[in-house]
Amino acid sequence: MRKLAQRVEELLGQPVRSVEGLGGGDISEVFAILLERGDRVVAKLGPLVDVEAEMLRAIAAAGTPAPPVVACADGLMVMGHCRGRSGIGVAWDSLAEILTRQWSHQTSGDYGWDADYAFGSVTLPNSPSESWTRFWGGNRLGCHLPHLPDNLAGRIEALIARLGDHLPDRPGPDFLHGDLWGGNVLSEGSEITALIDPACCRGHREVDVAMLTLFDRPPERFFHALELEQGWEGRLPIYRLFPLLVHYRLFGEGYRPGIEAELAQVGC
Repeated sequence: MRKLAQRVEELLGQPVRSVEGLGGGDISEVFAILLERGDRVVAKLGPLVDVEAEMLRAIAAAGTPAPPVVACADGLMVMGHCRGRSGIGVAWDSLAEILTRQWSHQTSGDYGWDADYAFGSVTLPNSPSESWTRFWGGNRLGCHLPHLPDNLAGRIEALIARLGDHLPDRPGPDFLHGDLWGGNVLSEGSEITALIDPACCRGHREVDVAMLTLFDRPPERFFHALELEQGWEGRLPIYRLFPLLVHYRLFGEGYRPGIEAELAQVGC
């Protein structure tokens, strides 16, 4: 802890009073830092915090509440402290308003992002493409094929070959959070106070919607407020496959039934 405190002091030019571990994910370690003058910040250690810092700045520029990046260098990012608790709670209306604004924010470039990212050992390729179906098929589904059992990989390949039958080729592009499950949302009462841990991408807004349905059950009014395109419900299984495949590679066979269920919903 003392070594981290010294690094934060050097980066901010301020003395640190205390450091408390906040656990962390598969990508990085996270710590609550109390500065000597009484300010609270959050420190994050990881090989890709520089990419995350740019993503946080981008979603903040879109008007989304997000932790402000105070400083970032050499695998250490320091962010401002955000109020609120993990989870959406009753703040679905607030989230719908935030997402509608963020998705519509203009970002330059094709589908994808300016840098690759990763969830722990699972690389998230973001090489740009003019075709959304090609991007999703290659960078969100096909990238997992070498790491899957043959029978499961074959079903994914069959879906990739027919993606054009299921997904639009030129949606948006919308500015996505990219890893939008309830644990990456902070709320206080009916207000969303921050979206954290982004994996940003220019793509189809239904990707964020699909992530929100993976572990949570959004109320019907949430979907209505988003004014999604006709047929959106039938596309969610394809978009849910991406996080399920990541979880399968990180955590194992427990996620296979979920993958198979989503494939069955789209006839693969």
